[in-house]
Amino acid sequence: MFSKSCEYGLRAVLFIAQQSDKDIKVSMTTISEEINSPQAFTAKILQKLTKTQIVHSLKGPHGGFSILPEKMDTKLSEIVTILDGDSIYKGCALGLKQCDANSPCPVHFKFVEIRDNLQDMLETTSIKSVVNDLSLESIILKR
Repeated sequence: MFSKSCEYGLRAVLFIAQQSDKDIKVSMTTISEEINSPQAFTAKILQKLTKTQIVHSLKGPHGGFSILPEKMDTKLSEIVTILDGDSIYKGCALGLKQCDANSPCPVHFKFVEIRDNLQDMLETTSIKSVVNDLSLESIILKR
C-alpha cells in the first residue's frame, strides 16, 4: 500500500527515534544498514524528512540524525503524507484512474473500509508509541 520510499522513510524515522530515545545520533550508513535500504535512496528520503523538520540533522564529527523530543508525538500519518501524499487514502485498490462510489471497481466497497482503518491507525499512532513497542524484542525493523 505504501511506496518503497514511504516504507523506508517510516522505518528510518522509527529507527532514528529509537536511537534518539537513548540519546544517540545515527549516521546515514548505520540507518541504511539497519533498515536494509540503499544508502542513496535513504539519503533522499532523509533529506525530505529533514527539510520538513521531522528528522533533525547535525553535521560534524559528533553529528548524525536524531528526532527531537517535541517531534516524538508526530503521527505516522504526517510522515506518510510527506512521503506519499494523500493518495493512499483516496486511491483505487486496483490502481484504476476513476474509482468511486458512483463508478466503483470490483473491490471498491471492501477497500474503502480497509483504507479508513489504515488512515485511523496512522492518525492515532505516534512515533513515540511505536518506539515504545520496539522495546519488545519480538518487534523488528528489518528481516
